[in-house]
Amino acid sequence: MNMRKMTIGALAATTLLATAAIAQAGGWENFKLRYFSLTQIFHDQSRELGDLRQQNVVPEDNSRIDLDQLLNGGPPKDGIPSIDDPQFDAAEATPFQAEETVIGVVINGEAKAYPFNVMNWHEIVNDSVGGVPITVSYCPLCDTIVAFERGETTFGVSGKLYQSCLVMYDRADDTLYAQPWATGVVGPKVNQILDRVPAVKTSLGEWLAQYPDSQILSTRTGYSRDYQGYPYGTYYTNDQILFPVRNQEQRERHPKAIVSYVWEANDQTPHNQFSGDSHSFAHEALAQIGSQEVQLAGQTILARWDPALSTVVVEAADGTVVPSTTAFAFVYPAFFTGDEGLGRADEP
Repeated sequence: MNMRKMTIGALAATTLLATAAIAQAGGWENFKLRYFSLTQIFHDQSRELGDLRQQNVVPEDNSRIDLDQLLNGGPPKDGIPSIDDPQFDAAEATPFQAEETVIGVVINGEAKAYPFNVMNWHEIVNDSVGGVPITVSYCPLCDTIVAFERGETTFGVSGKLYQSCLVMYDRADDTLYAQPWATGVVGPKVNQILDRVPAVKTSLGEWLAQYPDSQILSTRTGYSRDYQGYPYGTYYTNDQILFPVRNQEQRERHPKAIVSYVWEANDQTPHNQFSGDSHSFAHEALAQIGSQEVQLAGQTILARWDPALSTVVVEAADGTVVPSTTAFAFVYPAFFTGDEGLGRADEP
């Protein structure tokens, strides 16, 4: 009897401690997020580099970054499953409301929208738009959107993070890509630059006002997820950065303030650094001033606030849309500025 009372008492104490920890974290979703990286102890975290070694590719000799900065995010390789056979709904059939945030892509007259509430769970969609095979990628930890031509391969979520941001991998040869750079960082295609296509972050209602025939990524993914819920608690607006991130002393804004940045790499490949030209534009400021003209890799470009889409759009002098991405403010100094001054911020 005494042993039973002790067991019940220990269980009650454990429950109270867990309840207190969850409350201190700000709720269950925040608690899971704070300790999610601990799930790595249950998964094989060696596959990402091990698969390269099985191809006789030595990661240490084929890397743009220090491998000790390639951190375990918690899930294993493909533990966050990409969507490789995407299904789509028309506007009248989608379960998502007008205020849903989406990624919009238009190629050769075909428009598609990828809701954040699906992308938060999958991060990568291997699709074709306008007859062009593309990958649409989204990193919930850094709010970056990179869409690019994928050729005959597909991309997956590696499970690794670099500067607290998504690291993708090419299923053809296991090369790892730092998504905010759209560049291979470890593997046989190290330093390869992906061929980006324009993608915008906007609301579903605003997107459909511009493209009423747009297809919308369906929740029929083959996986059971809460596609109407946000799995990251208060992360989107709080000041928490989950993994180590460099150069934050250069940041003047809230870490989750929304910026857009453009970048153009050159043929230099400095270790752990971007080399080329880049600019960032704070949404709050650009919405007030309307537009800003800058030079990017020797060409004049115009970043303007698009009131119809409530976002920043960047265009070349001839009106061609220049690929850009939104991001949390902490991302730009982590990837595009540093001691070498290889990038520069032009937030108005």
